[in-house]
Amino acid sequence: MHQDQIIVKGKTVDNKTRCEHYHSERDIIAIKFYCCDTYYPCFLCHQETADHDVTVWPKENYDKKAVLCGNCRFELTIHEYLTAHSMCPYCHASYNDGCKLHYHLYFDENKSVK
Repeated sequence: MHQDQIIVKGKTVDNKTRCEHYHSERDIIAIKFYCCDTYYPCFLCHQETADHDVTVWPKENYDKKAVLCGNCRFELTIHEYLTAHSMCPYCHASYNDGCKLHYHLYFDENKSVK
């Protein structure tokens, strides 16, 4: 699927994946949820609009493309995203550093990322 055709569900407010909950200049990622293989801007968007509970990404799947940069629309692997220091490795757009506080809502943190 071409990156421009990737659908981001939830309460989006613009084409850079910002949503009603997180809409600062740097809130420009969407995460493909492991439980439904669907992109949402945030956990709250999933919680409010999906009909099921969240299942976090297991560590052994961190090589899967599951993070969408809302700036360049490039799909990053989970590992790329978690080690990118809050910046897209492709277009160099800055991501919200505060997202790290929510990693446990999306990713299995019981094992370290190298």
